[in-house]
Amino acid sequence: MDVRRLADAALPIVAILTLVVVTGSAAIASALAGTLGFDFLSYDLAVRRFFDGGVLYDQSFDYTGAFGLFYYPPPFVLLAAPLSFLEPALAAWIFTAILLLTFALAVAILPVSRTIRWGMLLLGGLSWPLVYAIKLGQVGPILLLTFAIGWRWMDRPWRFGAATAVGTAIKIQPALLFGWALLTGRRRAVVVGLGVLAVLALAATAVAGPSSWIDQATLLARVSKPIDTPHNFTPGRLAFEAGAGQALAWAVQIANWVAVAVVVLWATLRCAPVASYLAVVVASQLISPILWDHYALMLLLPVAWLVSRGHWWSIVIPLVSAVPLTGLTPPFAYPLAYWVALVAVVVEGGRLARTGADAGAPGQLSQQPVPEPGAILNR
Repeated sequence: MDVRRLADAALPIVAILTLVVVTGSAAIASALAGTLGFDFLSYDLAVRRFFDGGVLYDQSFDYTGAFGLFYYPPPFVLLAAPLSFLEPALAAWIFTAILLLTFALAVAILPVSRTIRWGMLLLGGLSWPLVYAIKLGQVGPILLLTFAIGWRWMDRPWRFGAATAVGTAIKIQPALLFGWALLTGRRRAVVVGLGVLAVLALAATAVAGPSSWIDQATLLARVSKPIDTPHNFTPGRLAFEAGAGQALAWAVQIANWVAVAVVVLWATLRCAPVASYLAVVVASQLISPILWDHYALMLLLPVAWLVSRGHWWSIVIPLVSAVPLTGLTPPFAYPLAYWVALVAVVVEGGRLARTGADAGAPGQLSQQPVPEPGAILNR
């Protein structure tokens, strides 16, 4: 019992220290190398250029990954604009801190037990996808928060709808959750979400102009190359790097998209709601035309749920891409991790549906009461 109490007391301290030390060290090292906020500074550059009378979407890019490329939806300007009034280096540090706090908040509201939340914070601190996203200034932690809100309050139309709308306004992939909500009878959430998204779109159009939507779509269509883009982890690209020709690589990529669509549709219609929701979250990343390694941050959500269901083996999923294994993890481990998480969630969700368990209320899935966010730090 004393050992258990000691472990329970030590876990929060170890989790916080790991998160702060690992991400902080990576951020400092990146700043010294002049690469802190690499992606954020691209967004920032685009916004500053636009406010100086230039174009928001630079059409000179043919591939993604280069500095200066900005291809997110026009509403993203509303998020990036406030920091454009600051000196870029300072703005990059502030955005880095925002991402770290956003990740911590996303973990804090997860509808699982306190111990599991601390465990997810620890796994995040060890996670190369999180560390890389933060030092790049990528929006992954913000999307993680919108997904976490959607999970916790999936039956609260305003909270679910607003969170999904914000996620869609930042990146396109979360829009899949509107389809999930519609198929699972959450029509009010869809109406709310589309309403919020329309407000954001109108505000962005007023700032960036109607042509910004066409410019963004044109640029996105040109740089979204799942087979030709180096250093990305789509199954098609990995097949191409393994020696497959373009035709075979495209066949692998299309087969992956089709398989994901079939599995997610089956999960939405046949699995417990929370499982199908998490399946869509996983799919939103796995079907991305470009699959960067830092996208794997989203896998912490299905892992948290699987652990809450007693599947402790699932912590291997994020540990495969832990910081100590950087450079050692084989590329194929990334899409494989998505598929393992997706299949595990669907299998467990199907079991819940067959046994008639009430899996619609997120708080019941951990089999423990779910505290309100304000009470989390006081427990």
